[in-house]
Amino acid sequence: MARNLLSILDLVPLTPSAGPAAALRASTELARLAESLGFHRYWVGEHHGVAGVGASAPAVLIAHLAAATSTIRLGAGGVMLSNHAPMVVAEQFATLEGLHPGRIDLGVGSAAGATAEVAQALRQGAQERFAGKLADLSCFLGGAFPPGHRHAGIQVSPAAVPAPPLWLLGASESSALLAGELGLPYAFAHHLNAAGAEGALAAYRGSFRPSERQIRPYALVSVAVVAADTGAGAHRLARDAGLPDGALVGDGPAVRAALKVMRDELGADELMIVTNVVDAAARRRSYTLLAPLSR
Repeated sequence: MARNLLSILDLVPLTPSAGPAAALRASTELARLAESLGFHRYWVGEHHGVAGVGASAPAVLIAHLAAATSTIRLGAGGVMLSNHAPMVVAEQFATLEGLHPGRIDLGVGSAAGATAEVAQALRQGAQERFAGKLADLSCFLGGAFPPGHRHAGIQVSPAAVPAPPLWLLGASESSALLAGELGLPYAFAHHLNAAGAEGALAAYRGSFRPSERQIRPYALVSVAVVAADTGAGAHRLARDAGLPDGALVGDGPAVRAALKVMRDELGADELMIVTNVVDAAARRRSYTLLAPLSR
């Protein structure tokens, strides 16, 4: 399989001067641009109470972006399953798949995407472990609870819609091992833990068990990038955004070359880039300069 797919992760960066409505419009324009440039997927995150981040309701935003585009895959990168009832997530994404067949991805993670206080408000005291929620979600999507299970006989609605692909997201070896053991495609957050990428991907491949969902390991790596017409301009944008170590920053050719090296070194099946700068025009330019990798 050719490992040259390039996708986008959008956290909907907010600017105090423009307001949240402008940020959401910018994401809509960016999704359309990504489709026209040939990017493979466009995922949105889930964060709550985080300054400067407007991605908080993935299912709602995905529905809007899917209606504004026609071919690009849309998905969650990801739904923080600890904050939600698995059946609700299954029904939301079954509905999205029914509305936009073959275009929806469901990536889930175990983090809260929020402070402890905000997480408590989201969960309203629910304490079920992530692994149990993930197992329930997988069964709700596939309709295969074992006999005697407390949810046996319950069907999500719409029940006849094929389940969208289920991904596990993470930034550690523990998430990688779980993804491998469950036979799920795995998305590693290099933009959160650059140093842990090699070990996590090795753990994923070493623990992988083929499943009905995935017959071979499939590893996506999300990486922070900033590309601009000049290296100096890119580094200025990265400094203003406070990007951490591990970000790939430079002019278009330099970042494209660095992405190729990363893809080859990690053996990634797919790269997903996130340019989390507040200037919407600069974000569009960054993705435009990197688009040839996706073709």
